[in-house]
Amino acid sequence: MCERDFAGVSSKSETTGSRYTESMTTTIKVSDQVRDRLKGQASRAHRTLGQHLEHLADLGEREARMAALRGAVRSTSAEDLASWRVESRAWERIEG
Repeated sequence: MCERDFAGVSSKSETTGSRYTESMTTTIKVSDQVRDRLKGQASRAHRTLGQHLEHLADLGEREARMAALRGAVRSTSAEDLASWRVESRAWERIEG
């Protein structure tokens, strides 16, 4: 598989203790096919490749948060769920 380098913007914060700043770039290796797909997606969304990679990273983080939320909901006890329903109905009447 042929691989090619391209530059993306690091989104690491100085508060993480990383030596990278938002103005620095780095090189990552991806296949030509993946690079072309990413460039096409970025172009259609009117984003730079760096912006698109950041967008994809944000989507991945959001999916992880949603998976954690789904897990928390699944593990909610019947008692807590019943309590939440009672409280929700009360708030809906107030907002009504």
